[in-house]
Amino acid sequence: MADNYVIWFEKLRMTDVEQVGGKNASLGEMISQLASSGVRVPGGFATTAQAYRDFLQHEGLAQRIEDALKTLNIDDVATLAKVGAQIRQWIVDTPFPAKLEHDVAEAYARMVADSGTEISVAVRSSATAEDLPDASFAGQQETFLNIHGLDNVKIAIKHVFASLYNDRAIAYRVHKGFTHSEVALSAGIQRMVRSDSGASGVMFTIDTESGFDDVVFITSSYGLGETVVQGAVNPDEFYVHKPTLAAGRPSVLRRNRGSKLIKMIFTEAREAGRSVKTIDVPVPDRKLYSITDAEVEELAKYALIIEKHYQRPMDIEWGRDGVDGKLYILQARPETVKSQENRVDTLRRYRLNSKSEIIASGRAIGQKIGKGVVRMITDIAQMDRVKEGDVLVTDMTDPDWEPVMKRAAAIVTNRGGRTCHAAIIARELGIPAVVGCGDATDALSDGMEVTVSCAEGDTGNIYKGLLDVEIIDLQLDKMPESPVKLMMNVGNPELAFDFAHLPNEGVGLARLEFIINRMIGIHPKALLAYPNIPDEVKDKIEDAIGGYASPVDFYVERLVEGIATIGAAFAPKKVIVRMSDFKSNEYSNLVGGSLFEPHEENPMIGFRGASRYISESFRDCFELECRALRKVRDTMGLTNVEVMIPFVRTLDEARKVVELLAANGLKRGENGLRLIMMCEIPSNAILAEQFLEYFDGFSIGSNDMTQLTLALDRDSGGPIANLFDERNEAVKALLSMAIQACRKQGKYIGICGQGPSDHPDLAKWLVEQGIETVSLNPDTVVETWIYLAKELGKK
Repeated sequence: MADNYVIWFEKLRMTDVEQVGGKNASLGEMISQLASSGVRVPGGFATTAQAYRDFLQHEGLAQRIEDALKTLNIDDVATLAKVGAQIRQWIVDTPFPAKLEHDVAEAYARMVADSGTEISVAVRSSATAEDLPDASFAGQQETFLNIHGLDNVKIAIKHVFASLYNDRAIAYRVHKGFTHSEVALSAGIQRMVRSDSGASGVMFTIDTESGFDDVVFITSSYGLGETVVQGAVNPDEFYVHKPTLAAGRPSVLRRNRGSKLIKMIFTEAREAGRSVKTIDVPVPDRKLYSITDAEVEELAKYALIIEKHYQRPMDIEWGRDGVDGKLYILQARPETVKSQENRVDTLRRYRLNSKSEIIASGRAIGQKIGKGVVRMITDIAQMDRVKEGDVLVTDMTDPDWEPVMKRAAAIVTNRGGRTCHAAIIARELGIPAVVGCGDATDALSDGMEVTVSCAEGDTGNIYKGLLDVEIIDLQLDKMPESPVKLMMNVGNPELAFDFAHLPNEGVGLARLEFIINRMIGIHPKALLAYPNIPDEVKDKIEDAIGGYASPVDFYVERLVEGIATIGAAFAPKKVIVRMSDFKSNEYSNLVGGSLFEPHEENPMIGFRGASRYISESFRDCFELECRALRKVRDTMGLTNVEVMIPFVRTLDEARKVVELLAANGLKRGENGLRLIMMCEIPSNAILAEQFLEYFDGFSIGSNDMTQLTLALDRDSGGPIANLFDERNEAVKALLSMAIQACRKQGKYIGICGQGPSDHPDLAKWLVEQGIETVSLNPDTVVETWIYLAKELGKK
């Protein structure tokens, strides 16, 4: 093989990285080893590293390049751009040695002959130091798509060779400590997948933000994948749960519909280079998902096969051919950021201690917070304006911008998704980034002081002003034994994967109303009444439900996504899901809510909880919640998810709501289902033994129990607000009654109210009373854990 300047993909293995680079070796590995597992990879051939080196020796090219780079300062952006352009032009202008010319022509002729018709190919770069686990070269070199004819293939190969000397690649090698001459380039010539008329994207076998490794994260958009990789489009996002997929059950945990404003397609032109163009996506298509759930799961299966073969988390590019309808793997390389982090000993958390006006929002990258002065950049000529600690704001980052990105305190873009170059480089540099804002360059202005927060879930926010930021380092390797099971209160599914890394015994309270508010935003009655509702509400519903079979399916499936995400994040530990506990004023704030909700003077003690569920006016909405829980437990198999009913005023309500649950497929004891009741009304404690006839245990809601015991409205301030204290003796007497009743019957007893998070001494008292679990806000888990271990003497 060493005598030849080209090698066919099927002859390559990962041991050939030095000959053909990481990307091409990986393509060969998958074609030769994984085809029998059903993984489709388009065929082709690679030029060798030796071919590249011999080309550089041709006509003294290597010496000219070495002389030009010898004294180059990569921090001098203008000079870097000038020298890089000169080197690239030299490479394009230098003819191929005769043997390379011959070998490429012969291999391309065979590809044409094998296909029996005119072919279109992609010409991709593959560097010998690229895609190593400790050096992400993502997007360092070029890809040329829809190339026709031998002459255009040869020109594209030269441009691929030249791309090893684009500004970003030069700077990157210096940054990573590679000598320029020790990195060689191979060109991969691969049959094109017709994703121009289909869809394409990127997937990771690990969550790119939290490092949670039980999911496959997939991005997808219409057309060729370059728009996703470059960050020119905000793609759809999908999370697939690996254990559920392996069990053969529906496994799509969560979907996020991207705007998908543009797509890249083939042109009819046959010139070298970019024989593609970008066009607008029709508005109706933008409102749909670009691939189906079945395709998402098929991609995830391929991802698991590839991950298992390589024995490490992987970063994979894929395409769906719009002609044959099949899914293909185009590239696969090791994931190089989250999988390299050491998560064992220390967890670093960033927290905003104050808030201000949110100026722009997008997809959060990096879980950190940065702040500084906005520098609005429109092209590379303005790079010198970005100083150390500035916030770089632009439409989308260009691959050549990496040398200046590392100066920024944060990066904000109008376009891009979580798998685009800007996101990958920001993660690697440890810089928070908010991508895909849509309007950042309009909403922000040069010189403005801002705080960029990526520490609040999937959504990254840009706040006005320089806010107070706290950095918390949690030493997890020194955690003492806890005297009680500590669970967490989790409302936001977007943070579940991250919270799962904290020490915990599961989720003691998952708030369904948080999922409704954050992921749905529309009153269920409005969705049930559609289309017989006012036009203003109808328009908002139609905008939201794209990609779902109906308005009602949208409501149920979004609930499923939120519940399943939290359930999967903590599986097999218990996740107790409280059915919706909105008050009437809160339900009114949802889209269409004012059409269906009563006006109440004191909604805190009004139409809520079990009373609402069993009422004729709301029962059909409650049945949708049951439908979602049933799918999560029975269809997806996440039986660690349990059901909790809030605000049960009377024993008759308890009986009726349990009967209603059973009628909707959530029968106590079936498929291991436990029904838990919120113990938050004095009547619950006073009649604890009778209420427990209907339920498998209590979870104490200390907020409501305190306000109803002391006749205080917890939402109002005023002169008596200081009397609100969960540690009041009357409140503690009722809590003790509830705990003892559960202990006597051998039933579950926990607390999920705010009290233990605010008052560690109350948590201590509860443990002494015999409480089984204490569920805390995530930011207080470690501190309370350590406090209880110290106070109660367990080391």
